[in-house]
Amino acid sequence: EVHLVESGGGLVQAGGSLRLSCAASGFTSDDYAIAWFRQAPGKEREGISCISRSDGSTYLADSVKGRFTISSDNAKNMVYLHMNSLKPEDTAVYYCAAVVGWSQYTIVVFNPRVYDYWGQGTQVTVSS
Repeated sequence: EVHLVESGGGLVQAGGSLRLSCAASGFTSDDYAIAWFRQAPGKEREGISCISRSDGSTYLADSVKGRFTISSDNAKNMVYLHMNSLKPEDTAVYYCAAVVGWSQYTIVVFNPRVYDYWGQGTQVTVSS
């Protein structure tokens, strides 16, 4: 059974940095991708970054491009979201999610319904 566990959230001042971690376990093949989503109060869940386990390709949404990066340590089954130059509007609950069978997709998809597994979320609060 697949499990995803996020950690690393917290309170940070605007302009600061945080690194979120997603510990992934239970996958039976490398044909999957891990994505980071976030959801602020009253807003829809937003996909912001993803990384393919099989080839390491990454994607960043325009809203975070230039400030956030995604990386992985496959030996440790970890995926990281490095967040720099944080803004108050980055305040949200951040989730990691996994979709199995990533190779079937020819474009990056951030529809939450596509993702099979979710972590419990970690709160990120950016103060002004």
